[in-house]
Amino acid sequence: MKEKTREDSQRIAAFLEEHSCKDVTVMDLENCSWTDCFVVGTVNSVGHLKGVVHQIWDLLNGLGLSVTNRHKNPGEDGWTLIDTGDIVIHLMSQELRDFYSLEKLWKSYEESAGSDD
Repeated sequence: MKEKTREDSQRIAAFLEEHSCKDVTVMDLENCSWTDCFVVGTVNSVGHLKGVVHQIWDLLNGLGLSVTNRHKNPGEDGWTLIDTGDIVIHLMSQELRDFYSLEKLWKSYEESAGSDD
């Protein structure tokens, strides 16, 4: 992962923790062709999700990150994805995070992609 991407992803993770997101994780996706990392955080309600999404724009702008998928009404289902290119942010309810288990899914992908070398 590029150094700027690493620094930006850590700043995003810190922001999410400061805004009461739980289990914030930065995942380095070294074998992924379309992004460098995921930042995943758990929100406690749809209202919390909307509040975090509303507040994160200033941070992303300050970091010089462009969002390719900005939505006016994020996360009615409890999951919002914010794509900045090198960093993809997933804000999810606990139920959806447990169901989709992104960390486990991508760990399996990374292990299988790495075995082709």
